[in-house]
Amino acid sequence: MKSLSREQFPALSTSIHWGIIEAEFRLNDIVNEALVSNVSIIPFVRNQCVVFQLDNGKWELPGGTLEPGERYPDALKREVMEELGAELQSYQIFGQFYCTSGALEPYRPHIPHPHFVRLIGYGEVELAGKPLNPVDGEQVVAVETVEIDEAVRRFQEQNRNDIAEMYKLAYVLREEGRR
Repeated sequence: MKSLSREQFPALSTSIHWGIIEAEFRLNDIVNEALVSNVSIIPFVRNQCVVFQLDNGKWELPGGTLEPGERYPDALKREVMEELGAELQSYQIFGQFYCTSGALEPYRPHIPHPHFVRLIGYGEVELAGKPLNPVDGEQVVAVETVEIDEAVRRFQEQNRNDIAEMYKLAYVLREEGRR
């Protein structure tokens, strides 16, 4: 898969607005680490997707912002443990959100600004325990393994078509990679 089908992935095929950030998704696994601000994963346990729910009732995509001096593989391992209580087994980048912020200052002082990249990939995780739920982070109330259709349904239900499509795309690419 070299490019996205607008019919199959309409939310990922157009500009996405997250508040003051405009993002454009591109299939791309070549990383310029100097531009990386965030890393996310579509996690799998065997043939099931992993999803998690926050204390506000929303289902969310695992991942987050890099800490000062942190490289994205280390940030991903940390985020997977904090949000899923899981150990990262593998990670394959399949895309990036090329972002431009309209803010006068970066979200955090060490994050690239106004242009930055959010990495997205899929991988295997091993659910090892409960989410760490750090005091300064989001509070996770549920971690579940579900079929791909159920994961997509949950994100679509809360109008997060971008995340629903990322799960679908990760599932398709992962299956193609197994052939």
